[in-house]
Amino acid sequence: MHSVTPLLPGDLNQSCDPGSLPFKTTDELEDLGCMLGQERAVEAIELGTGHDLQGFNLFVLGPAGTGRHSFIRQFLQEKASKESVSTDWCYVNNFDEPRKPKAIELPAGRGRRFRDDMTQLVKEASSALPTAFESEDYHNRRQEIEQQANQAQEKAFQEVKEQAEELDLGIIQTATGFTFVPLHDGVAITPEEYNKLSEKEQERLQQDTEKVGEELRKTLQKIPQRVRKAREKVQKLNREVALFAVSSLIDELLSEYEEFPRVISYLKALQQDIADHAEIILQASSGEEEGANSIIADPDEIDPQSAILRRYSVNLLVDRNDSDGAPVIFEDHPAYPFLVGQIEHESQYGNLVTDFTLIRPGALHRANGGYLVIDVRKILIEPLAWEALKRALKSREIDTKSIAQAYSLIGTVSLEPEPIPLDVKVVLIGDREYYYLLMEYDPEFLEHFKVAADFEDDMERSDENMLQLARLVASIVRKEELKPLDNSAVARVIEESSRNAGDAQMLSTRMRRIADIVREAHYWATRNDNSVIGTDEVRSAIRMQQRRMSRIRDRLLRETLRNTILIDSEGEMPGQVNGLATIQLGNFIFGHPVRITANSSLGAGKVIDIEREVELGGPIHSKGVLILSSFLASRYVTDRPLSLSASLVFEQSYGPIEGDSASAAELCALLSSLAQAPIKQSIAITGSVNQHGQIQPIGGANQKIEGFYDLCKARGLTGGQGVIIPASNVKHLMLKQSVVDAVANGQFNIYAVNSIDECMTILTGLEAGERNHKGEFPEQSLNQRVVMRLKEFADRQKKSSG
Repeated sequence: MHSVTPLLPGDLNQSCDPGSLPFKTTDELEDLGCMLGQERAVEAIELGTGHDLQGFNLFVLGPAGTGRHSFIRQFLQEKASKESVSTDWCYVNNFDEPRKPKAIELPAGRGRRFRDDMTQLVKEASSALPTAFESEDYHNRRQEIEQQANQAQEKAFQEVKEQAEELDLGIIQTATGFTFVPLHDGVAITPEEYNKLSEKEQERLQQDTEKVGEELRKTLQKIPQRVRKAREKVQKLNREVALFAVSSLIDELLSEYEEFPRVISYLKALQQDIADHAEIILQASSGEEEGANSIIADPDEIDPQSAILRRYSVNLLVDRNDSDGAPVIFEDHPAYPFLVGQIEHESQYGNLVTDFTLIRPGALHRANGGYLVIDVRKILIEPLAWEALKRALKSREIDTKSIAQAYSLIGTVSLEPEPIPLDVKVVLIGDREYYYLLMEYDPEFLEHFKVAADFEDDMERSDENMLQLARLVASIVRKEELKPLDNSAVARVIEESSRNAGDAQMLSTRMRRIADIVREAHYWATRNDNSVIGTDEVRSAIRMQQRRMSRIRDRLLRETLRNTILIDSEGEMPGQVNGLATIQLGNFIFGHPVRITANSSLGAGKVIDIEREVELGGPIHSKGVLILSSFLASRYVTDRPLSLSASLVFEQSYGPIEGDSASAAELCALLSSLAQAPIKQSIAITGSVNQHGQIQPIGGANQKIEGFYDLCKARGLTGGQGVIIPASNVKHLMLKQSVVDAVANGQFNIYAVNSIDECMTILTGLEAGERNHKGEFPEQSLNQRVVMRLKEFADRQKKSSG
């Protein structure tokens, strides 16, 4: 087996040569006019926004910090600016059913004009009506109606009176009504004189009185009918006069809005309503409140004139008067009422009342005819909002109802506004987990969001992409008026982008972190009185970002140096190895060493994962441990049962452990225990192992190496310290410069391995050994010692059971 040599400094960090960048400062670069490294996502966005069929709404998914929001904003605003302006929407009173206001659509800007025209119409009508009703012609016609009614009444009464006189009876009006008295020569006789009349005469008078009384009652009963007819004639007259007074005003509007049938229908209904309520408008105009309160929405309204204006006003729900292109709405608070609109209420004598003027628009109203952008997490945490959005997209209309009304939570008077047709492109932005969870658990999701724009986490580190990244930095500098960066500073930014991507051959597309570095470098350049941001300022920004988040890392290192956390970095110990783990706190990831120990003895062939037994080990970690049993049985004792009992544990571990990146370290500890071969504590190891003993790549290689390096540096570099990593992780290395310098000076070593044999050779100093043609390992090789120990266990197990 060939020996493994440490990696060279050039393998540890793929630096960017400032001389390879075709500029001296970012001032020489043009702004980046496209989305960096997101060709696939941009194609999806263009498809989703360019498709008019129902259901082709967008879900923009990907990690935060990739510029999803800013790109969507810029893309949609540019696209919307080239599209036609959407329409205005108004709500007006429904005079037949006030609880069901009517919706009117008008071209952009006409809604405001329509509202102002209606306000002016009511004001002019309030002036024209009193003039018309105060005219001499109106008074004469009304007086004629009243006189005709009075004359008819008097004539009927006179006929009854004459009939009574013919029968020698007189009619006298009293405080309580009418009474009859006998007459003699036209003069009422006294009671004494009446008593002197014969019984026959008295009986006749009695009969005549009843007869005339019946006629009088019939006459009196016809009075309400005559009054009603007179009132109807007056009302008809009032309608004619009112219609005549406002007809010219409304005719002018009918001519102006003749191309809008719904406006025409409303104006005609309004004309009839004004005619029907002319007297109330007159009372409001004269300041009299009584009577007006019977038709206005708010009886507490102080000014009756304002109440009348409110009745005939226009609720301009969506005003596009100042718009330029289709609307683009970013709704940051997509709660139910802010999404579909709401109906407000006012308190009136302890009750909640409302009318069409209290309907308020939602995000769907404002975005109608354009684009609505929503953060998916925010809409999912709002009660009923997600279902309301899907309902609107499915029905293609906005049905504004309060939550209380929609679910009958309270019994208050509310409205049922006419739904407004919906034509909107919805863009949801969120992490990938939301997209796949919705796809899995919401059967209606794909019905409405057929296009997924998946933003990449990284892109290839090519010359073209590095120049594009530099142009993006230049765009940020100009937009935020920062100091320019020289080419060495940009080169350092490119290196940090690769480090953020966790791959020396890639660049991260999470531009938020890059932008933050540039902003902070500007601060350091200002503090250093430099007109241009250089490498030192970028390094300071990166170092200080890490320092602000490194309290836990520094505390772990301090406690390790104080031997509170037991980690050896020198000496040798069988069955004990330094593994490497990572901890992530927000965007900050750091590595730290952990002690892994193994014990082995005679048993039933089971490798016990203590972490799993106490339910601290996750399923992936447990899988890695189970692979070890398979590896031991298949490689070392194929001709007899595996008869050992082994245990593995992460020492001083008090929280959950997940992942298989420690499985190589665990196998090394187990083999060391079986072979009784001490492991060098000056070398740490990370990597995953499969059933064939091959070392597989892991994540966080840079942070893990640096975590052990920091401990060794704090205790003093000796030249014998180092880290073992999978060979497949070499392409990911972007180590900090201090580690590279230590390797270059021979103070620290990094080994890249492909097999567990190479790991054991480095860790123990013993040749692992390979099987010969007889299937045997060389004498005194590490693998031969493992075989002999396992055979010993098997023989002892056979003897004890036999």
